[in-house]
Amino acid sequence: MSRRLVAVVGPSGAGKDTLMALACAARPDIRAARRVVTRPAEAGGEDFEGVSEAEFAARRQAGAFALHWRAHGLGYGIPAEALAGQGTLLINASRAVLAEAQERFPGLTVLLVTAPPEVLAQRLAGRGRESGADQAARLARAGFPLPPGIVPRVVVNDGTPEQGLARFLAALQPERV
Repeated sequence: MSRRLVAVVGPSGAGKDTLMALACAARPDIRAARRVVTRPAEAGGEDFEGVSEAEFAARRQAGAFALHWRAHGLGYGIPAEALAGQGTLLINASRAVLAEAQERFPGLTVLLVTAPPEVLAQRLAGRGRESGADQAARLARAGFPLPPGIVPRVVVNDGTPEQGLARFLAALQPERV
């Protein structure tokens, strides 16, 4: 079995973390990279390693990240060691870093998880992680375009988690290339 790298992108509230976790639980050949984020670990949401800005900068300088970016005032990094191993590796990435990721990782598959604006707004409000202003800023970025030349496989996640998982797994199928 070889390694396959899949960047999962989409607006906040689309359900990327949920679908990634469900896919990993459903299929032993799928795993997700655990991100390093400059946010307190107690903030909830995805399973991530929370670090200080100083720690993040030190790791970045040491080359510890296969990919890193800034979004929403935070630093995000994919540890280089996460790329080891076989099977499908899901990376929860930013649309803004896709061009770099595609250049760095030939054969990268991009899954764009999305949902209607009213669903995004309801999910953001329900998670209670951001202020109303932060939620509004995240919703404003929902239409952020992908870099030129990147053609994603689109997963509309507007139903039950089971429906979303079925669509997510279908989009991962190599025969759909």
